[in-house]
Amino acid sequence: MTDYSLVFTLVFATAVVSVVLLNFYLTSRQIRHVARHRDQVPAAFAATISLAAHQKAADYTITKARFGLLELAFGTAALLGWTLLGGLDALNQALAGTGLDRYGSLLPQLALLAAFGLIGGLLDLPFTLYSTFRIEERFGFNKMTFRLWLTDLFKSLGVGILIGLPVVALMLWIMGSTGSWWWLWAWGAWMGFNLLILVLYPTVIAPLFNKFQPLEDETLKARVTALMKRCGFAAKGLFVMDGSKRSAHANAYFTGFGAAKRVVFYDTLLKQLNPGEVDAVLAHELGHFKHKHIIKRIAAMFALSLAGFALLGWLSTQVWFYTGLGVRPNIAPTLGAIASSLPPEGALAPWGGPAALMPVPNDALTLLLFMLVVPLFGFFISPLFARFSRKHEFEADAYAIAQTDGKDLQSALLKLYQDNASTLTPDPVFAKFYYSHPPASERLARMDTNGGVPA
Repeated sequence: MTDYSLVFTLVFATAVVSVVLLNFYLTSRQIRHVARHRDQVPAAFAATISLAAHQKAADYTITKARFGLLELAFGTAALLGWTLLGGLDALNQALAGTGLDRYGSLLPQLALLAAFGLIGGLLDLPFTLYSTFRIEERFGFNKMTFRLWLTDLFKSLGVGILIGLPVVALMLWIMGSTGSWWWLWAWGAWMGFNLLILVLYPTVIAPLFNKFQPLEDETLKARVTALMKRCGFAAKGLFVMDGSKRSAHANAYFTGFGAAKRVVFYDTLLKQLNPGEVDAVLAHELGHFKHKHIIKRIAAMFALSLAGFALLGWLSTQVWFYTGLGVRPNIAPTLGAIASSLPPEGALAPWGGPAALMPVPNDALTLLLFMLVVPLFGFFISPLFARFSRKHEFEADAYAIAQTDGKDLQSALLKLYQDNASTLTPDPVFAKFYYSHPPASERLARMDTNGGVPA
């Protein structure tokens, strides 16, 4: 192992330990804080939230937080198993011995990605099952049968194969065929794919999992249409989704892009809110479009992904990136076109091998290692994105209050917090680090003090 490899191993190990300790500290704070306030409804909500509902939300929050710690421990063990303990290297070497390379360089790389995804999915399966059929079931949220869950699993697998496999194959082809600037071409292809999905998802993918019926309540339709017209917003249609088939959680959202935009209400939402409250929730979502939050997020995704692909392009040529994570780069004979860049004959190459050979990074290995490492280091900047998201929520609240009755928005939010068992007493530090939406107390207090206008 070279010095650079050792340094990167130490950096990676330090990051792993830091993320685990910080996660454990923050989650422990959340559990203690919620448990400490479990037996008393905050004064601001005492008139609207029952003690039983408050305690249910506390128990749900604590249960999910403890389960999250278990997932964290297992996920960390899996990460170390894939990297420093040699799991990914062993998988790569095992596939290298199957003779798939006789059919070209693309097939063994696709096989590596598929095998990694299959093993990772199987490892995550017990956690998904427990979360759905024990935790969500216990608190009355799960509405899925095991048969429906299994059907969703196979549908997701099918969509992944039909859409994901060609995209991955394209990426690997670009990485291996377009020269040193491949990462720029790959970024362009990736962004094009994401924009295409925004258009196709509402009409092609989502209907595979849920039924979407046109909104039939004429009174509500007239209110919603009038609100959208007043806000200068056009959509292709108003739809009701059978969310109750899977969960008791309620929501409403916009989906699609450009002319394909549509408004979708969960059927559970329409059962829980009155027409004025539905208006207010929709106005909040319209506020995101009015303030161009969606465009800003897409632009941020473009910029961050460009930086990510540039980093990936550089790391793919660094041997220490592989060896520092416990993976041996694939070795192939040196190409004549780069023979002049080799060390003198008989000398050792920087990776410790003979000068007559040089590492040719397996592009699938590069992608897998990058996907394993980036979330780890990205954890430390996630509070910044959460902060921007909370700011956007305040701005959308302010817009909703300007377009509808603020009392309707407040009552709607209270019902949603209660029906989704969202705790009213999160730990402030935990909330600032993780929450993409402001806590209920902070959000409603802002509405009372200055009409929802961000300070």
